[in-house]
Amino acid sequence: MYLKKENISNLKRIDRLKLINSICGIRGVHLIGTVSKESIMNLAIFSSVTHLGSNPSLLGFISRPSDQVKRDTLNNILSTGYYTINSIHEDMIDRAHQTSGKFPSSISEFDECGFHPQNIDNFLAPFVKSSSVQIGMKFIDSIPIKYNNTCLVIGEIELIHCKDESLQDNFKDGVGVVGLNSYYTSSKVKDLEYFRVNKNDTSTKN
Repeated sequence: MYLKKENISNLKRIDRLKLINSICGIRGVHLIGTVSKESIMNLAIFSSVTHLGSNPSLLGFISRPSDQVKRDTLNNILSTGYYTINSIHEDMIDRAHQTSGKFPSSISEFDECGFHPQNIDNFLAPFVKSSSVQIGMKFIDSIPIKYNNTCLVIGEIELIHCKDESLQDNFKDGVGVVGLNSYYTSSKVKDLEYFRVNKNDTSTKN
């Protein structure tokens, strides 16, 4: 298959959606927990969480246009300044996927999708009790991406709560997604040492 920009643009909407959402392969998926000013807890699945730096410890995710997808998550983050990022595991996939539904803002996905909220150190956003990796985030910035009307939401890690075995296993028990609804588990291929180039020998050896 060979597609140029105009070929991609001429694809049927669903075909284009599946192609572009799948082209980068498996992406990590997480549940982002927030709470509204009315104390309604929100939970939504995201496949765009990414590392932005370790000092300060920053993570980012992409929020979609408001005219296409409800933005309870972003609205709650902007109003309270806090949110949580929670890992998804194999036994959580079906329930986690349900959080992508268009629930009214007055309805909590925790209740509707069968998740239990957890309070850790009185953090100002709810964690998912069944997640083995729970990250408390403080909102830092929201950067508009004008080209497609999305925005990059940036937060700083305030706390990490995880099982010791998750840390020892490099958090490999989380699941990933290809496209919008094909979920995968992961397995390690190998460990490699940090690669340093010898300044006296820049040749590449196989």
